[in-house]
Amino acid sequence: MAKRRKLEAPTADDLSRIEEEFRRETQGRKSAMAPISQVAAEAAEAHEVAPAQQRAKQAKDSADAERLRRAQEQGLVMLELPLGVIEADAMVRDRTVIDPEEMTELQTSIAANGLRLPIEVYLLGAGADAVDTPRYGLLSGYRRLMAVRNLRALTEQGKYDTIKAVLRDPEAMGGAFAAMVEENEVRASLSQFERGRIAVIAAQQGAFANTEEAVNALFPAASKAKRSKIRSFALIFEELGDMLRFPEALKEREGLRVAAALRMGGEARLREVLASDAGETPDLEWDLIAAALAEFEAKEKDRSRGGRPKTALPKPGWQGADTLRLSSGVTLRKQADSRGYLIRLEGKPVNADLVDMIMVELQNLLEKP
Repeated sequence: MAKRRKLEAPTADDLSRIEEEFRRETQGRKSAMAPISQVAAEAAEAHEVAPAQQRAKQAKDSADAERLRRAQEQGLVMLELPLGVIEADAMVRDRTVIDPEEMTELQTSIAANGLRLPIEVYLLGAGADAVDTPRYGLLSGYRRLMAVRNLRALTEQGKYDTIKAVLRDPEAMGGAFAAMVEENEVRASLSQFERGRIAVIAAQQGAFANTEEAVNALFPAASKAKRSKIRSFALIFEELGDMLRFPEALKEREGLRVAAALRMGGEARLREVLASDAGETPDLEWDLIAAALAEFEAKEKDRSRGGRPKTALPKPGWQGADTLRLSSGVTLRKQADSRGYLIRLEGKPVNADLVDMIMVELQNLLEKP
């Protein structure tokens, strides 16, 4: 049987010697800690915890910045923009004519009282001169922008270098067109031609599927008869807009008459007379149009064409006491029932637009002065 070895406790000198040797052997060795743990530990040691008051201030600044961004996105923040970063013609304007007297009056008001109502803009992107310089397209406030630019040119005063603006973010071009039309309808009613023109342009630029949809979306509060008239002037812009010199001078009744002629094929003759350059004033231009309309309306249909013979229409005029036939092919029949009198419209030219136009004429005829 092996003899057991007797263990003896180390003395104080032995412990000191062992500790010294261990220190010499481990001096200069790298830590066994994993690299990612070592980096985290060093970062934690380097980071100084800010006092509670400073942390509260940082949190408030962050919250304020977030609220400011939200308010700016909602159009609740007023900007002060240099005139040079605003593109007035970034989108086609609905208003085609600016009255000089109204512009002078607006400039005088701004010079005396400042600009009380800001313009509305939308972000276009960075400018070519600097990466961080945004540019803005004008959404509404064209006359206000022009007035401030005129004042800057006339006075050369620094206070007119900038203009108050609200940033908008239309979800689609349709929203931009609608906002512009709404602003001008409220401040200064558009002419019928301007209404029809902007509806056509909005449809052509893809904001709406067609002119019909554009009219309905841009003028949702208008009555059915009013939208019908806007569509008539839209037709005038489409067919004759490049020829007319004074389209805004067309009165409502005149425009409806022109639209009716266009629907029945009068475009070629109207363009022919307008190309004569004789309409140097609004009155002279209308005289040309009226003469062409008279020719077209009085012209009899050519029955000499080949093909299947057509049934001869009765001559225009009264056919008895209750029926009136017109040269346009429309027949009016007078009827009566227990509730009153009726006028029935018959014939190929009769459509919804014609009925709407007749309703407007009856309103003008029967309305009290």
